[in-house]
Amino acid sequence: MANITKKVSWSSRADESGLAGEATPLLNGSEQPRHSRQPSGGDGIFQIGRLSTVDLEEEITSDEESLRGRPKEIPHNEKLLSLKYESLDYDNIENQLFLEEERRMSHMSFRCLEISRWIVCGLIGFLTGLIACGIDIVVEKLAGYKYEAVKENIEKYTEAGGLSISLVLWVVLNSAYVMVGSIIVAFFEPVAAGSGIPQIKCFLNGIKIPRVVRLKTLVIKVFGVICSVAGGLAVGKEGPMIHSGAVVAAGVSQGRSTSLKRDFKIFEYFRRDTEKRDFVSAGAAAGVSAAFGAPVGGVLFSLEEGASFWNQMLTWRIFFASMISTFTLNFFLSIHHKKTGELSNPGLINFGTFDSETMAYNLYEVPLFIAMGAIGGLLGALFNFLNNCLTMFRIRYVHRPCLQVMEAMLVAAVTATVSFTMIYFCNDCQPLDKDHTEEYPLQLFCADGQYNSMATAFFNTPERSVRSLFHNQPGTYNPQTLGLFTLTYFFLACWTYGLAVSAGVFIPSLLIGAAWGRLCGILLGQLSSTGKIWADPGKYALIGAAAQLGGIVRMTLSLTVIMMEATGNVTYGFPIMLVLMTAKIVGDYFVEGLYDIHIKLQSVPFLHWEAPATSHWLTAREVMSSPVTCLNRIEKVGTIVDILSNTSTSHNGFPVVVQVTDSDEPAKLCGLILRSQLIVLLKHKVFVELARSRLTQRKLQLKDFRDAYPRFPPIQSIHVSQDERECMMDLTEFMNPTPYTVPQETSLPRVFKLFRALGLRHVVVVNDENKVVGLVTRKDLARYHMGKHGLEELQLAQT
Repeated sequence: MANITKKVSWSSRADESGLAGEATPLLNGSEQPRHSRQPSGGDGIFQIGRLSTVDLEEEITSDEESLRGRPKEIPHNEKLLSLKYESLDYDNIENQLFLEEERRMSHMSFRCLEISRWIVCGLIGFLTGLIACGIDIVVEKLAGYKYEAVKENIEKYTEAGGLSISLVLWVVLNSAYVMVGSIIVAFFEPVAAGSGIPQIKCFLNGIKIPRVVRLKTLVIKVFGVICSVAGGLAVGKEGPMIHSGAVVAAGVSQGRSTSLKRDFKIFEYFRRDTEKRDFVSAGAAAGVSAAFGAPVGGVLFSLEEGASFWNQMLTWRIFFASMISTFTLNFFLSIHHKKTGELSNPGLINFGTFDSETMAYNLYEVPLFIAMGAIGGLLGALFNFLNNCLTMFRIRYVHRPCLQVMEAMLVAAVTATVSFTMIYFCNDCQPLDKDHTEEYPLQLFCADGQYNSMATAFFNTPERSVRSLFHNQPGTYNPQTLGLFTLTYFFLACWTYGLAVSAGVFIPSLLIGAAWGRLCGILLGQLSSTGKIWADPGKYALIGAAAQLGGIVRMTLSLTVIMMEATGNVTYGFPIMLVLMTAKIVGDYFVEGLYDIHIKLQSVPFLHWEAPATSHWLTAREVMSSPVTCLNRIEKVGTIVDILSNTSTSHNGFPVVVQVTDSDEPAKLCGLILRSQLIVLLKHKVFVELARSRLTQRKLQLKDFRDAYPRFPPIQSIHVSQDERECMMDLTEFMNPTPYTVPQETSLPRVFKLFRALGLRHVVVVNDENKVVGLVTRKDLARYHMGKHGLEELQLAQT
């Protein structure tokens, strides 16, 4: 099972070397204890508490059995958590260095910092919009060349015979584009695969995903999504824009590029996880704004993923970045289309304007909209279930880069073949007006002056196909065409998502929903003798698109606003909201959302908004990890090096305690220090003896920690001589003297709220005398965050 988790890894290249299979263990109830060092006299390490809470299946003590309503075993649904994912430090470390720096800063200095934040957000919006513009232009050109070549070839061989040559040409062009996009993802940066939204959700949740916000990832993401969309896959370019915006934000806000090894010596104050998270939120919002032309929807998207850390000024800065992004995209696209100053392209996808008069709805249609929402929830649950099965198959059998490239090319070839076959056998011919909106109309076997309506859906980019389903006149499609298209494209999109290509699922979901939604509108119109009640199928195409997308991704608030902004019509805000809520409720009954499924498949310790509803019987004592490796306030250097070098553990936080004579007794807490801080202290040799002898060059400052952020050197790269191992290190100035602590009897929901609301990484569990008895981390909470089946097991155990 460990090898399986290694293969499905989002990121690390080390995982693919074959050596990392054992280096990325999984954490569950049957694993060996994480705190394996045994206390020994004089070694300065205090391991306090007991190990009972590490084993999820372990029997509770007799004292606990006496408590009414508690089961003898803690139910476990065999969730595995990968130990390679670490938490981010969203809580400021208020040690002496931090407080001294803050107190030295004047009111004007804080004003300058605030201005810098606005400048950074403006840069994020500008660069994100510029990237979106580049992607849109290149995709338009490459797809245009492909469709024109195939169209000319089809027209050439329609009467003369030999359409198989046109099919081969279409397959070859699709496969060539996709091959390039898949190779650069599978071999150079696997974390660039997919839309990137699950990874950004994890980042905002407080989880460090390796390589997710690096420059190389951005480059591969941009070129990969261009090749995927131009290659005709059932994908969209909107989802990857959210990831791209987040990467831009993470890079710009740091004032340097660790990949290029260039430091511009600006924005140094922002080199910490707390500030970086805020800017990544702005980047994700800017990506949504650039993708859909929905700045308010972008703000709400970031709000849904990280509402716990929001404040009014941050909200305004994120909105500012979103507006700059959509304006930048608008402006440069107007130049490209030779209409400079005509800002009519707010996003990568433009649904067009829905006329309120022709698209009006009545009260008696609301139940029909709700029913369509239920259909969207069912279809979304089916989509997610099938995609989950396909992903598990890929984990087991398609984990090598070469196999991933071959699968992507196979999907591209099958997509082209299915599309050609559907167009070839379709006899749905529609008149071609002079003011037609079809970009590449195919006549094929239709009469002169007519075009094949199936080609409008398949022989086009997905964005244009969605728009045609929304706005084409009634009668443009017959029911058989829409039914066949919905069925085939549903399975093609399900097979495509999860390939080793950069691709999003927003547009395929909208296209599937728009097709069956328009089909519903046509069928409802046939129920009326006059057909006037259901006159415009585009209305139902919009509702179906919202239902299908909501059923797959399970977003509600932000998606409602995004759809309203993208359509330019607030009239449908209420039905869209009802549809999305219904789709989420129905879909959640069967299976989780698509992004949550992929997060779970990565074994990520993701924390949801709320603790399990029936978890109040659990306390911090039962959730915490113990024994805890503690450090003295003045600790021996050799002891610190041994702790950090211990490969059997991967602790990142160490309680600092008052020195005691008996290491078997709990020690009184006086602070908390992180692994990254200890590494910087060892690197700069901040030893007591050197300070007394004045051999140290200068006093360590926060700048030294910021310069090392975020890629702190490994402990193996730091040389400590034998004489230096005997030196002492004073941690008083660098530890956080006021870490968050909870008593042993604190309920799990209360501990959960502390973590989720404050973005914590560690919570120290203390007894009545403020002595350390355990430590709660994100993984400890994630192990106990059971799903629906876990709660049922819990209720059965309690009865």
